Amino acid sequence: MIATAAPSATASAATTLRAGVRVRVRSSDATARAVVEAKLISAGLRPAEAPDPFPQDVLVAVGDTVEAAIEAIRPGLPDGREQLLVVADVLSRHGALQALRAGARAMVLSAEATPERLAATIHSAHRGEGRLSHLALARLLDESPASAGPGRRPGTPTLTGRQLEVLRLMADGHGNEAIAATLRCSKHTVKNVIYELMGQLQVRNRAHAVAHAVRTGLI
Repeated sequence: MIATAAPSATASAATTLRAGVRVRVRSSDATARAVVEAKLISAGLRPAEAPDPFPQDVLVAVGDTVEAAIEAIRPGLPDGREQLLVVADVLSRHGALQALRAGARAMVLSAEATPERLAATIHSAHRGEGRLSHLALARLLDESPASAGPGRRPGTPTLTGRQLEVLRLMADGHGNEAIAATLRCSKHTVKNVIYELMGQLQVRNRAHAVAHAVRTGLI
């Protein structure tokens, strides 16, 4: 069962991983917190009470934006005793930078926060490793004010509908198998489309492709 938090302006709960890693979930939105807790439980994580932070706890801040997630854990930002993971619906460059300044080890979009990904990210954060979704990385790489406006930049390659679909799914953090299932095609087809994308966009890897697509207004 999910541990019930005492009524307060900031809803909070704690979770313990079977491996001994403690996770505390905090949000100003009780519903958003409950959704994340349910995903943790689905991944085989066990709820537990944890009123005070322990060394190497993982603190999961949840919000509709990164800024809201960070605000939900003030004034108790991690002081070296916890590893911070941010889960948000919307991610901007400003929000990503704010999360990093607050000590976030990882940022995950709510849409791509599957139970498996949350569990893997929590384990990584517990080990002191950082993890960013492709879109989070793209936002951090995007330093051009011009990219904030709508529409594609002049000179941007024209992609097919299938290429754009694959690119958007890549930005959402999906792997080839998930993309193939979503588009109802083979993994071989997905690999070919990604190969074509790399050539047209002149990028080195998937993360670079997503960053370039966001920066130039393709997605």
